[in-house]
Amino acid sequence: MHALSIPTWIIHISSVIEWIVAIWLIWIYGELTNNRSWWGLSLAMLPALVSAMCACTWHYFDNAESLEWLVTLQATMTLVGNFTLWGAAFLIWRSTKSSNTVEPEPIKSEP
Repeated sequence: MHALSIPTWIIHISSVIEWIVAIWLIWIYGELTNNRSWWGLSLAMLPALVSAMCACTWHYFDNAESLEWLVTLQATMTLVGNFTLWGAAFLIWRSTKSSNTVEPEPIKSEP
C-alpha cells in the first residue's frame, strides 16, 4: 500500500495552496510596482505547480500503473520549471540593474 498518511497529505495540499497564493501575490506585486519582470516570475512558477499537482494526483490514485505517465510529466515539469524560474530570476535581476543607474557621490574629506 502506497497511501500517504493524513499529515503527509496535509503537507502536500498545503504546499500546493501556498504555491498558488505565492503566484497570485507575486503577480499583484508586479502590478503594484509596475514591473513586468515580476509577472514573468509568477508565470514561471506554473510548471512547478503542475509538477506538484501531478505528484498529488499520482498519490491520490495510490500510484496506479495506468497513471505512470504522471511521473514522467512531473519530472518534465520540474525540469522545465527550474529553467523558467532561473530565466525569471535573471529578468528580475536585469530589470533592477538597469533601474539603479544612480552615480555615487564622491566622499568629501574636510581638513
